[in-house]
Amino acid sequence: MIVALGLVVAACGGGGPSASASGTGAVPTDVASEEPFESSGTFEPMAWPEEPMDCSFEGDDTHAAYNGEFAQIRAVDESTVEFELCYADVSFLQKIAFSSFNIHDTASLENDMENHRILARPNGTGPFMITEWSRGDHITMVRNPNYWGEAPAFESLEFRWSVDSAQRFVELQAGTVDGIDNPGPDDFAAIEGDSNLTLYEREGLNTFYVGFNNNPKIEGFDNSTNPFANEDVRRAVAMGIDRQQIVDNFYPEGSEVASHFVPCAIEFACTGDEWYEFDPEAARQLLADAGFPDGFSTTIHLRDVVRGYLPNPTQVATELQTQLRENLNIEAAIDVQESGTFIDNSDGGLLDGIHLLGWGADYPDNTNFLDYHFGGGASDQFGDKFDDIVEALRVGATSPEDADREAAYVEANNAIREHVPMVPIAHGGSATVFQADVENAHASPLSNEQFAVMVPGDRDQLVWMQNAEPIGLYCADESDGESLRACEQMNESLYAYEVGGTAAEPALATECTTNDEGTLWTCSLREGVTFHNGAPFDANDVVLSYAVQWDVEHPLHIGRDGSFTYFSALFGGFLNSPAE
Repeated sequence: MIVALGLVVAACGGGGPSASASGTGAVPTDVASEEPFESSGTFEPMAWPEEPMDCSFEGDDTHAAYNGEFAQIRAVDESTVEFELCYADVSFLQKIAFSSFNIHDTASLENDMENHRILARPNGTGPFMITEWSRGDHITMVRNPNYWGEAPAFESLEFRWSVDSAQRFVELQAGTVDGIDNPGPDDFAAIEGDSNLTLYEREGLNTFYVGFNNNPKIEGFDNSTNPFANEDVRRAVAMGIDRQQIVDNFYPEGSEVASHFVPCAIEFACTGDEWYEFDPEAARQLLADAGFPDGFSTTIHLRDVVRGYLPNPTQVATELQTQLRENLNIEAAIDVQESGTFIDNSDGGLLDGIHLLGWGADYPDNTNFLDYHFGGGASDQFGDKFDDIVEALRVGATSPEDADREAAYVEANNAIREHVPMVPIAHGGSATVFQADVENAHASPLSNEQFAVMVPGDRDQLVWMQNAEPIGLYCADESDGESLRACEQMNESLYAYEVGGTAAEPALATECTTNDEGTLWTCSLREGVTFHNGAPFDANDVVLSYAVQWDVEHPLHIGRDGSFTYFSALFGGFLNSPAE
């Protein structure tokens, strides 16, 4: 063991990846209410680990070197939590506001993790509580009568979904739903001409990209036959795709071709050289020089789920298939996977060939886009990582001076351009649409619309229709935006993003302050907050909510599939990762 573990929770089976791998990860159907809380009358402060982590640990026979950000998380008392860091993090408050770091009730984590009931029965502190999840049809939530903040003006909130933008628009016009996400590009004019509807445009803080895996983690896969292990092949594809044609044909107004991976509205995003211009002749020469003068065969993997970054998935896949054939003599079959399966396969590095994915801002900083995809703790979707990118991102994330951050991101963006782990295609404009009588309706640039502030006319229910069904409602182990939005109505984090904006502001914490070095954050917690079952919110809930994500050997490090990709990507890596 690297560390002596802190307060032991109730045993819940095997820990870490083995536990999640041995289960199905299926979301259960039972969303019955929690048993009413009964107090034990005692509070014993929890620390994880019991002693601060050795931040310089270089690994041993059983554990990999530790590169993570956290040294220890500890409850000082019932209403105070301290985060001791190995290095400064200039985006710490923005990160802890994100929904993957919602705070969960300790007893619910202990009782509901192993049987996966937590995936369908969140016991949060938010303004709504779940009452029903009818698979494939809807999720119903009701107003939390004991909410610490301003209570919603209506009784119930219903989430529905359809992958078809035309279907969502028809339902809105018929009045069967109050609001929809991502209207089709062809529907914008009709919406703006309908006095019964109001369009709310969403800033394009997103990126659609064409990804490659340079070393898939597929059992028996021979990477020596993988054309995308060759940097020149990846560069040839980058130069052989007409990105402007894709944006012109398949994206709404307000969209633009990506010059860099991160949208330029974010500070330091568009430093360094711009992306490759479309040059099919040079691309074919690169491909020939790489040993593929006649092209090759591959697969385009995707999910048929509309997102702000990809409003027409199958049409774009078909366009890409055509361009690859005509420009590079690459024959690509199209493989459409179920949404949850696709996300799990991409995170696990199990997609060979090409995959179509994208990213919407969780908070407006380079660390959110770049660290998640290319940092040392990033998922395996692109295969082996690139040390020069990882190091530049580490400097950018930890440097308090703007000049140092800018220089780091110049280096990082140029290295991404050189290695071509993916091709950034577009920053997509998108919108929400609501019935005109819905007060305080909005489109969030982070796609985390807050329905509790809305007033649906004189109706007691607000019905929202989004692009797809949530995969699970324990969002510590989800990266899908449709899941995250649902979680955000029922669960809360220490900080939150302002309604319809991007600034981080106190939520379950009244304030988090740091020392001069930026390595110790002290959070004062809001008092009088209860979870949906009546359990009081305290500092141990914060410690455990983070610890089960952070520590691979924690008995509750299970989740839906056990990947916890956000934690690893944004906070540098896991505690007790096994040796390679």
